[in-house]
Amino acid sequence: MRYIWTIVWALLISGVLSYVLSSMGGGQFDLTSTVVFAAILSVFVFLLGEVALKADKK
Repeated sequence: MRYIWTIVWALLISGVLSYVLSSMGGGQFDLTSTVVFAAILSVFVFLLGEVALKADKK
């Protein structure tokens, strides 16, 4: 369940971030780059949660 919520939050955060930055730059909102960024963000959060943070708990 935590993976599903991570993906949902990554999609929401990357969508907002992509929309705001494209609006500030005068460009158009691109859904493909938003989904790619969400996938990269999800993988980063998964790795951070499973590898980096669990190594400290002994």
